[in-house]
Amino acid sequence: MEENKRFKKVCVFCGSNSGHRDVFSLAAIELGNELVKRKIDLVYGGGSVGLMGLISRRVSEGGCHVLGIIPQALMPIEQISGETVGEVRIVADMHERKAAMAQEAEAFIALPGGYGTMEELLEIITWAQLGIHKKTVGLLNVDGYYNNLLALFDTGVEEGFIKPGARNIVVSAPSAKELLEKMELYTPSHKHIASHQSWKVEQLAGDS
Repeated sequence: MEENKRFKKVCVFCGSNSGHRDVFSLAAIELGNELVKRKIDLVYGGGSVGLMGLISRRVSEGGCHVLGIIPQALMPIEQISGETVGEVRIVADMHERKAAMAQEAEAFIALPGGYGTMEELLEIITWAQLGIHKKTVGLLNVDGYYNNLLALFDTGVEEGFIKPGARNIVVSAPSAKELLEKMELYTPSHKHIASHQSWKVEQLAGDS
C-alpha cells in the first residue's frame, strides 16, 4: 500500500450536495480511495450528506481517521440522515470551524461545491498568501468544474491584482491521483508572498 510521506492529515472542502451528475460523486469516492491508499486522515465539515457524506464514509471504511468539524447551528442542516462518521467536533460558529480545520490539517483540497466550498478555499489561499501557513492547497477540477475560477485567477495576475508567485499557491488537477501526486511534490514559494509568521490561525477565528 502506498504511503504519503509529506502530510498525514488533509482537510477536504466539499458540498453537502452531490451535484446533478454522477461524475462529482465518483470523484469524491475516488479521492477517498486515494487518501486511504496513502494512509491520509480526513478533516472535513462534518456533514453526512452529499459529497461530504461520500468521502467521509469512504475514508472511514478504509481504516483512516475522520474528523468532522461542524458548527452547532448547522447540526440539523448538514446531518440530515442523523448518521455521524468518525469523530465529530461541535464548535460555536463558522469562524471557529474554519480555524479548527486549518489547525488540524497539514494540507487542503477542494472538491466541487457551492459558495461555502469556494469561500473556504479562497480564505485558505489568502492565508497562504499572507504567510499564515505554508500548507499545500489543492483544487480537484472535476470535469472542468473550476475552469472559470482558475481563469479568473489568471486574469487577476494579468490585471495586476494577484502576484505571479501567489498564483502558484493553488495546485490543480482533474483526478484525485494526479492531484495528490502534484501536492506531494509541491514546494511553496514565498518570494512574492508577504510573511506574517507572528500571525496564528486561531487568532483569525474572530477576524475572518
